Formats: sequence, C-alpha cells, structure tokens
Amino acid sequence: MSNEKISGGEALMQAFLAEGVETIFGYPGGAIMPAYDALYDFRDKLRHVLVRHEQGAAHAAEGYARVTGKTGVVLVTSGPAATNVITGVTDAMIDSTPMVVVTGQVVSSLLATDAFQETDVVGITQPITKWSYQIRSASEIAWAVARAFYIAREGRPGPVVLDLTKNAQTELIDFQYEKCTFIRSYIPFPKPDKKYIEEAAKIINQSVRPYAIIGQGVILGNAEKEVLAFLEKAQIPVASTLLGLSAIPSQHPLFKGMPGMHGKYSCNVKMNECDVLIGIGMRFDDRITSTLDSFAKQATVLHFDVDPAEMHKNVKAHVPVLGNVKETIPLVTELLNKGNHDEWIKSFDSYDTIEYEEVIKEELNPTSNDIKMGEVINKISGKTHHDAIFVTDVGQNQMMGARYSQFTKSRSFVTSGGLGTMGFGLPAAVGAKIGSPERIVCLFSGDGGFQMSIQELGTIMQEHIGVKMVVLNNNFLGMVRQWQEMFFDERYSFTTMHNPDFVAIAAAYGIKGKHIKNHDELDSAIEEMFKDDEPYLLEVKIEPKGMVFPMVPSGAPISDVRLK
Repeated sequence: MSNEKISGGEALMQAFLAEGVETIFGYPGGAIMPAYDALYDFRDKLRHVLVRHEQGAAHAAEGYARVTGKTGVVLVTSGPAATNVITGVTDAMIDSTPMVVVTGQVVSSLLATDAFQETDVVGITQPITKWSYQIRSASEIAWAVARAFYIAREGRPGPVVLDLTKNAQTELIDFQYEKCTFIRSYIPFPKPDKKYIEEAAKIINQSVRPYAIIGQGVILGNAEKEVLAFLEKAQIPVASTLLGLSAIPSQHPLFKGMPGMHGKYSCNVKMNECDVLIGIGMRFDDRITSTLDSFAKQATVLHFDVDPAEMHKNVKAHVPVLGNVKETIPLVTELLNKGNHDEWIKSFDSYDTIEYEEVIKEELNPTSNDIKMGEVINKISGKTHHDAIFVTDVGQNQMMGARYSQFTKSRSFVTSGGLGTMGFGLPAAVGAKIGSPERIVCLFSGDGGFQMSIQELGTIMQEHIGVKMVVLNNNFLGMVRQWQEMFFDERYSFTTMHNPDFVAIAAAYGIKGKHIKNHDELDSAIEEMFKDDEPYLLEVKIEPKGMVFPMVPSGAPISDVRLK
C-alpha cells in the first residue's frame, strides 16, 4: 500500500478491496456521506447496490454470502438506518452467515449527547453479533476492518458491525493494510481430539441402525464431498436440516429428506428408532427435536460441530467431536469399516409410501380446482432440472419450498432459518442473483412476506436483476391461519389479507408478470417465466386454506406426526 495520506473514507474502500470485496449493499445518509464520497472514486472496482430499505441491504448481503461463501458487506448511515439493519444482523447471527456491516455515526465529539441520528449501535448489536466495535479515529480503520472480516468468516461464521464516526471518515492518515490471520483470544477451529475421533468410529462400526442429520455447517465448512464419502463408506441414511438442504443431492439413494416440524414422516419416526444418531454441522434446534424429553432417548448421540457452545446445549452428546467437519469427518472415515445397512435403509420406504398416499399425491396431483403450493414448486423445480437456486420467504411457502424443491448442487437453498424473518425472501433473492448471476434464482414467497419488502422491486428495476419471483397468494397469513385452524378452533384472528394487484405493481417497476388461478395455466406460465433471464413476477392464486403436512404439533414427540 502507498504511504500517501488518504481519508478514512478512502481507507475503508481500500480495506474492502484488500479483503476481496466486490459488492456492497447499502443506502447513503448524512453520517456515512464521507465514505460514500470516497466510494464514488471506486465505483469501477466496487459494485454498490442501492437498496430501498436498509433491512433489504442486510438480507441481500445474506443471500449473496449464502450462495457464494464470501462475506456479505453492508454500508449504511447512522440512527434509523443502523436500527433498520438490526433484523438482518440478527438473522445472520442465528443462521451463521458471514457479514460485515459498517454504520455511520456522529462525530466523536458529539457521542453521548443525543445528537441528530445518534444511536448506541455497539450497545444494541453486541448481543447479536460475533463482534461489534466503534471506530473513532481513521487510524483504527485498517486494523478494525481486517479483524472484522477475519471474525466474520473464520470458524462458525456470523455478522460483525463496525460503527464508524464521521470524523474518522474525513481524517487523513498514512494507510497500510495487513490482513488479520490470528486473534489470541479467538480459536475459530478447535483441534480435534483423537480420543473422540476413535470413539466415534468404533460406535459407528458397531451400529445396526445408524442415522445422520446434516446441517448448514457442512456447507459452511465446504465439506460436502467429505461428508458424502463418510456416509457412503458406512452406508448411513441421512436427513438434512432446513439450512443444510442441497448439501447432499436430493436424488442420492442415502438422502431421505428433511426431518422436523414439517419434515418427512420417515425422517421423524426413524430418529426415535435409530441406535446411533450422528449430528453433523447442526445444532439440534427445537424445530428438529420438538420436545427434548422424548427425543432419541434410545440412541447414542455423536455430535460433530465447530462451535463448542453447541455441544450439549440442547441434546447431550455421548461423543462430542469439535472441529471443522471438513477436517474431523475424514479422520473418522479412515477408521470406518465398509457398512451394510440395506435393511435399515429400506425400512424408511413404508413410511414414505404412507406419506405419499396421505399427503404428497394430492398435493402434486390435486383433484380439486384449486392450485396447490406443492404442485407449483414441484413443477418449477422440474422445469429448472433441479439446478436452480431457490430462495424462500417464511411461512407455508418456505416449508413447501423445502419439501418440494430438489437440488443437484450445494448452496442452492436460501431461507431464513432460526429467526424466521418474513420479508427475507425478496432482498435475499436479489443478493443471491448478484452473487451467482449465471444461475437461475427463483423466489417462493407468500403474499404476506412479499409485501414486507416489496419496495426492493425498485432495486431489481434499477440494477436489472433477473430474479424469478413466484408469489403464492392465498389472501391469508397462511402459516398463522393453519395454526388457528388446528389449535385455536378456527378463530382466524386478523390473518385475512386484502391484497393489491402484485403484477400491476411489478409492471410499475418495469417488471413483466402474470396472474394465474387455474391448473391449465400453470405449465405455460412457468414456461413463459423462464424463457429469458429478465426479472419476472408470477402471481399464483392458490387454495385459500391449504395446509402444510406432515406436521409435528408444538410440544409433541418428534415421532408424533400428523398427516392431516
């Protein structure tokens, strides 16, 4: 780096370039204006995507990070802009998404004076970030940015917030940048314990009914090949958490689907029948386990994860194997005998047959006049040869997207997991398409969630982003309505939605679209949507009171599956 004095704003841009940043999602304002002024001179090197709301910037950065494996970057101003990104930062923290958010802040001399658009950003974000730090001098920028990117991406990824005072952006400094490769107090990848590696292999070799559940940790650790080799050698059936979907190809003979509240019947029942349960890069959250006092009590639990905080947090592991699964799983694989569990694997089939007859058959081939959610998603997945990136919002559309999409490549399913953020889908799809412009990116959203971030159609228009948007419109807050129907005596308290003409709104943004409400329109509408790489909105009027089954009621044992 040159020793010529530069402003703090330019130092920030130089630091971004040094970290390999290509895209910034943001929204300018007063306290971050010097940084944006510096960005003007870097506009040929750093792509800036002007979102329509700061929450959209955070979700777009998440979508970008999830499909690329890179760190998403957000740049916004102070006060309300900083608080607007909080939901996205929280979402990234729970879902382990690497993200660096830079917020503007008032000049240092005005801190703690309740100055215009001053907010205690560090105080607000410390509980929802891996690290939150306020930069009060330009001399700190290089150090703080290098540290931020290291913390965000290394180990279990997550968000970092840097609160950058206005004076730090204008001060002149001698700038030199050195990437961070070590922080004394932070051990991102614990060293595997040989004792636990050997014990895990021994238990798997002796098992009769082994069962693996993979999570997003497999994807984050780029360990898809290593995990698949492990499963194939030991011949272990595998299920995937919501965020782990696409790590294993959907058509692989060992892949059994998604367990959990709206997971497959077989996947749930077998968790309470296996003799060894192997969690890989997942955290045994409540949507997988349901009530803990009846979860897999018969099984020896092996848990592979990079984060010590996850060990024994929800489910006590008999063998806790700490470390990056890309490193720990091959160490176990080397010690495994070639497995033969054909009979155990085939035992899933009878439950799958029941589920098909009771649930899937009617969902994919409805006998009623109404279009079904699963029918739409299944056809679109097939049309794209299961090769697209599917992004969902939250609710029934999300669960149906998880159940009826199929995948051939990893990093192909983007959704809000732990926080369950309505409004996530549209901006995340924008980020995903920018991150992987060569792939089809298709959004599945409900009418409720779509309207929470509908303004990002403006971003699509301005940036000309070829996202395919499917609004599954039932004029309800569908998932809440489902719970009201099942558990609240059909008392539909404020879940009816009176919606606008979504296609007309898209047209106002210069985006093509179409309404459909009949089965015979579906195939041709899908064909039209995918005929080019232009943005497109397909509004599908689906059955008003569609249900997502199977379902494990809240508080029930995971094997207590309702099919209707």
